[in-house]
Amino acid sequence: MKHPHRIREIAERAGLSPATVDRVLHERGGVRESTVRRVHQAIAALDGREPPYHPAVPIDVVVPRPDPVRAAFAAEPPPLIRPRFLSDLARAGHARGLILDAPDTPEVTEAVGRLGVPVVTLGRDLPSSKRIAHFGPDHGEAGATAAYLIEQWLADRAGDVLLVEGDRDESAFRAEMRSRAPNRRLLSVPLAEVRPALAANPSVRAVYSATSGNAQVVAAFAAERRRYDVFVAYDLDDENAGLLREGKLSAVLHHDVRSDLRNACRAILRELGLLPGPLPETPAPVRVITPMNISA
Repeated sequence: MKHPHRIREIAERAGLSPATVDRVLHERGGVRESTVRRVHQAIAALDGREPPYHPAVPIDVVVPRPDPVRAAFAAEPPPLIRPRFLSDLARAGHARGLILDAPDTPEVTEAVGRLGVPVVTLGRDLPSSKRIAHFGPDHGEAGATAAYLIEQWLADRAGDVLLVEGDRDESAFRAEMRSRAPNRRLLSVPLAEVRPALAANPSVRAVYSATSGNAQVVAAFAAERRRYDVFVAYDLDDENAGLLREGKLSAVLHHDVRSDLRNACRAILRELGLLPGPLPETPAPVRVITPMNISA
């Protein structure tokens, strides 16, 4: 193939090594068809015959629960993005962007400021950091919705409410419960202490769990030979879906992770100049999933 461009120039445009480009141009074989297309696209872009070809942008992903995010990436791979999952923030910064779900602490905020790459927060926000955007559920909306559902179902029946603590902001749930039922007691315990709390408080009639492991909560009630009137959980993972279908949960609060990831990837690409226009911050709306609409 004759062209006026240097091999190094083509390689840089295609995101390949000069040796690979040389192999393609001289038809030596042993190269994937997709790689051959990338070389031809790069030459066409350099000739001005089509929009520039951009190789996949490597981004780091640091989240506490990677499996749902991996599944969302696999189900709907975003164009121009190549994710790399890391176990902690200390290893990030070598890619061209970062998607991060981490607690809002001074140490995390300082670490984000040192990275020098576009950072988008997913799930938990870091409003005082140098992140360029935030996408994820509105925890205030979720907590208030959970309190509303519990109080609607309990109505005028007496009983305490058990809050199973997670890593999400539960202040809105507490505030809404105080507003709607100021005389109803709210017990807040981690997952490991649910059974002792039930043994010491026989008046618990409702549960809101903002964490995973809700089969353990159901088992704790069974072990204490107790029943509950309402159980609202957060996040439609496999466990919660199964409990909901079995009638062990009243409702599950859920949001679309794939929508959040699409917006997060677009924000990074826009910051890098690979997509035009601004991207507004749009928290994913909370959906209430019940046994009646889980199949949808």
